[in-house]
Order: sequence, then C-alpha cells, then structure tokens
Amino acid sequence: MSRPVVFVGPSLHGAAALERTDIEFLPPVRRGDIDALLARDAPPPAIGIVDGAFFQSLSVSPKEVLRALDVGVRLYGSSSIGALRAVECAPYGMVGVGQIYEAYQSGRINADDEVAITYDDETGRALSEPLVNLRFAVAAAEAAGVVDGALAERFLILAKRRYFPERTVALIVRDLAAEVGAGACEPLRRFLVETAPDTKRDDGLLLLDLVGSGGGAVPRPEWPPPVHA
Repeated sequence: MSRPVVFVGPSLHGAAALERTDIEFLPPVRRGDIDALLARDAPPPAIGIVDGAFFQSLSVSPKEVLRALDVGVRLYGSSSIGALRAVECAPYGMVGVGQIYEAYQSGRINADDEVAITYDDETGRALSEPLVNLRFAVAAAEAAGVVDGALAERFLILAKRRYFPERTVALIVRDLAAEVGAGACEPLRRFLVETAPDTKRDDGLLLLDLVGSGGGAVPRPEWPPPVHA
C-alpha cells in the first residue's frame, strides 16, 4: 500500500519530523507534480501541500487538486501555497490546516506575496522571511507587551513595502530604526530573533500529523497567536 505524500521545502527545513517513514516527502510542488502522482500504479491515499514553486516555475493549479479529489485522494494544505490552494479548493473537499490557512480563509489576509520567500536551492534554507510569519510574530510581541500597537503596525507597513526577497528582520528593523531610533526597536528585534513563533513551520507540522494519522478534525487556530517562550 502506498504512503501519503507531502510536498515540503523551506517551511520545515531541518525539522526532525521529516525523518518519519510513514510519509513520502517530495520537494516543493510544481505544475504537473500531482498529476504525476495520480499516474503511479498505486497513487497515494493522501497528498499534503506545504511548499510550492511560485515564480521560478509554474505553480500547482487548482485543477490538479480537483482531479486528485475526483479520484478519491485526500488533499491537505497549509503554511504557504498549500494554504492558498486549500482556500480555493475547500468547497470541493480540500482540507486547510493551521493558522495561515485560517487567516486567508477569513479574509484577514489575501495577497499571495504574504507567503512568498526566496530560498537556497541546495540547502533548502529560507533567505527571506514570509510576511505572514512576521504578522503572527508581531501580534505575539504585542500580546506579550514587547511592543505597542503603533510600532507594531509601522513595522508591518515597512515590511509590506519591501519586495519579498528583501523581507528580513534585519532590513525591516533598519527601516523602522531610521524613523524611531534603534533603541525603540531593540525589544521587538530581540523578540523576533529569539522568541517569535514560526507559524509556517507550526502549520506544516500540524499537517504532517493529520496526513500521517489519516486525517481527522482540524483544530481551529487561536487569534492572536499564543506567545512561544
């Protein structure tokens, strides 16, 4: 019997969960990859999408997802392009997982570039920070009293202004410090570097547990997100 398949990349870079043997892990999904799985002699019973190609090649299309659903394959999406496709295909049976999916589904965020990053093809390590991760991290900082609402909002405005390959904590904090001074930014900078949640990663790990267990009820995420110590 074939194993479930999960397409994953920088969202779970280095995670110990990628060593589990009950799931087949494949690189970030591209156009045609799901059709290729369906063409196997024994297609997987479930497919999870965490990461996928956006700009360097054609992204996976909703039609591919629908073809898999039509033949009885369970589809799950989280974290990145998986969350985007899950929102589009939820009416047809795709299961969205985690906080980022919920943020898209509810309309709190709606732009594709919220999850876009650049990463090293050889190592799989992210080279920039997804804007959606920064949103959850800054919300956690505000909930913990590390930063006030005005400074948090300004940080996110400056993050949004940067082209996604340039979205790093260091560059955005530099932009903010030019306006309010380095001292005012230091507590937020330290929180983002040392304490902030990694929401893409958390959502991806939740997807692995659901796919590996055969599915089940999807817990609704908390908003604002809890502070991670």
